[in-house]
Amino acid sequence: MRINDENEHLYDDDDSEALDEEFPLGDGTADAEATVRCPYCGEAVEITLDPGGGTHQDYVEDCEVCCQPWRVSVQYGLDGEAQVEVTALGE
Repeated sequence: MRINDENEHLYDDDDSEALDEEFPLGDGTADAEATVRCPYCGEAVEITLDPGGGTHQDYVEDCEVCCQPWRVSVQYGLDGEAQVEVTALGE
């Protein structure tokens, strides 16, 4: 365990090693937004992505145009590029 001198927070070195394995260092860039097409109304909608949420994410988000719920699946590559798929919630 170590202490960060600036903020005096405790860090467990084992935890930081696990995080390094799950989120390897790259060039520091990852996609933080994507434009998707609503499966209900067909409108193009820009959504915000959370690169810190892990390399694979599945969640529900509502269309800002027609308010229908989507299932959003995000897969980050090693280069930080996000592959985003949006499907109707019932599919």
